[in-house]
Amino acid sequence: MSVQLEREQRVTARGGARGAAVQRAPVNFERLRAPFSLRCGALLIDYIVVVGVLALTTLAARVFGGDVRRGSSFILTVGYLTTAAVAFLNFVVVANLSGRTLGKWVAGLRIERRDGEALSVRRALLRHLVGYPLTLLTLGLGFLVAAFNPQGRALHDWLAGTVVVRSRAPRVSARSLK
Repeated sequence: MSVQLEREQRVTARGGARGAAVQRAPVNFERLRAPFSLRCGALLIDYIVVVGVLALTTLAARVFGGDVRRGSSFILTVGYLTTAAVAFLNFVVVANLSGRTLGKWVAGLRIERRDGEALSVRRALLRHLVGYPLTLLTLGLGFLVAAFNPQGRALHDWLAGTVVVRSRAPRVSARSLK
């Protein structure tokens, strides 16, 4: 469950209406926090998609190159532009519209602002175009921060004021209740 849905359910459970002026309930990010392993899996899926597009266009350049110098360089240039477009669409546009990248959607995760609101274009751009490269410049230490931070926030999350949470609350098994 997303942070926003959790808040709405608390308010409606208290008898409030969705359309009325709603007081925001505090969010328990500790309960909804995305595990580090799921975040890594989601990032891996995102990069597999981007690298897959690059591999397909490189393969197409080799197969349909014809004149090695001119033909394959044109196809490779188109491939690089296509790869950049797919990465931009996945990491910025889709993340802004749905709060998820393709990998986060598969892993059941969602990017939200610290106050529980939806991700804005500015924050998505800051998170992915400034935060990710800065995290990579630290040789991945910016990603590792999420493993030890109680809120599970990485360097790019701190910069953009975001948090990655589960889309649904974790299931409680019957064994853990005993």
